[in-house]
Amino acid sequence: MNSNTNLEFTVNKENATVHVVKTFAATLPQVWDAYTVPALLDQWWAPRPWVSRTKSMEFKEGGRRLYAMVGPNGEEHWALADFTSISPKTNYKFTDAFCDENGNIKEEMPQSAWDVDFKAGGESTTVAVTIKHEKLADLEQLIEMGFKEGFTAALNNLDEIFLTSKNK
Repeated sequence: MNSNTNLEFTVNKENATVHVVKTFAATLPQVWDAYTVPALLDQWWAPRPWVSRTKSMEFKEGGRRLYAMVGPNGEEHWALADFTSISPKTNYKFTDAFCDENGNIKEEMPQSAWDVDFKAGGESTTVAVTIKHEKLADLEQLIEMGFKEGFTAALNNLDEIFLTSKNK
């Protein structure tokens, strides 16, 4: 199955924003957990052959997730999500930044504000993500780093997890 058929990826350069909409063949509680429970998040968040490894996560307003994208040769790229707002099973927001393994933000790298909406549709759930950057140059830098391809691959990983669990 081509998972991209239910994926929208739009870049708005005027507003330095990315908007991604993806519908999953899973219930709202399943999708919410996949996005908010570290052990589940690590199963899909990185584009293969990379893997996601959460060092720590406190999913609450004022909490944070410190994690690494780990490459096939052991290379690590660390990131930090600072949760700013959580409305259970509806929406959460966080600021995203590159950092070192201790959570020290790399100021020279782009940062962004994520707004993640969840909408139940019976046996499917749609997730709409809006990612706002301070300036267009930050957005362009992330796009050049392969964000679209990487995030699309990660979302397709989650799609596969749901499709595989349905077929068991």
